Amino acid sequence: MSEDDSSRTAPEPHERRRSWLERISSAFSGEPDTREELVAILRDAQGDGLIDADTLRMMEGAISVSELTVGDVMVSRSQMVSLPASARFLDLMKQVVESGHSRFPVHGDDRDEILGILLAKDLLRGVVADNGPGDIHGLLRPAVLIPESKKLNLLLKEFRLSRNHMAIVVDEYGGVAGLVTIEDVLEQIVGKIDDEHDDAEDDSALIAAQADGQYVVDALTPIGDFNERFGAGFPDDEYDTIGGLVTEAIGHLPEVGEELTLDRFEFRVIRADARRVRAFQVAVMAPDPQDAD
Repeated sequence: MSEDDSSRTAPEPHERRRSWLERISSAFSGEPDTREELVAILRDAQGDGLIDADTLRMMEGAISVSELTVGDVMVSRSQMVSLPASARFLDLMKQVVESGHSRFPVHGDDRDEILGILLAKDLLRGVVADNGPGDIHGLLRPAVLIPESKKLNLLLKEFRLSRNHMAIVVDEYGGVAGLVTIEDVLEQIVGKIDDEHDDAEDDSALIAAQADGQYVVDALTPIGDFNERFGAGFPDDEYDTIGGLVTEAIGHLPEVGEELTLDRFEFRVIRADARRVRAFQVAVMAPDPQDAD
């Protein structure tokens, strides 16, 4: 037997199974034409046990980021916690502590006039420092302004390069539409990032009837859906969700337990975190139109 023949031994069983990277590379020799085809390859790899389900979700999330815009994930203007530049340091400290945030847009007399971004740690230093700044202006960092249409993958790259963690989102007229953080973008890849202040969320229906005749309504319920379900007439020209509508009516980011009556509905906040309202308990002060059938 020649040396060449002796070197041609049969591959071990584990060698016959190509790695998922090799399989993907092989698939790319035909170059998938769409993202859907690429995702299908990844799902096949997960189905064969080459990658686990969590890895698949993250890879799908990374792919979807390039298809999403800032407007898809931003915190809307109605749920922003922004600080007035004219407020006293003590009042600012109270708002910072109550909100639990680490970064805050600071505005002038007009809420569309964003003067800069205040970091909670900078405010603390300004308060305790000897001969510190006389007002908040000396503590502000530049605000990054971006359009709603900006792609998330481009924003994530800019966040990394600039080391910024927050950007102010402006609409086509230059007004403040909301804000977006690096956490908002990363959540699209790895899933929701909870901290010790976040309450566990119920993934049930957006509007769920309760035994006592009341309803649990997710804050992200479209106003149109709420109107259709309850025969209401709330406008949806300025806000898209019932959470945005109620938050604006209350006048600040509500906390758990706060209540508000709008038209014939009593809203009570039952889930909220430091960044937004999550759900309401709603009591209808008139018969439900669907119960009349």
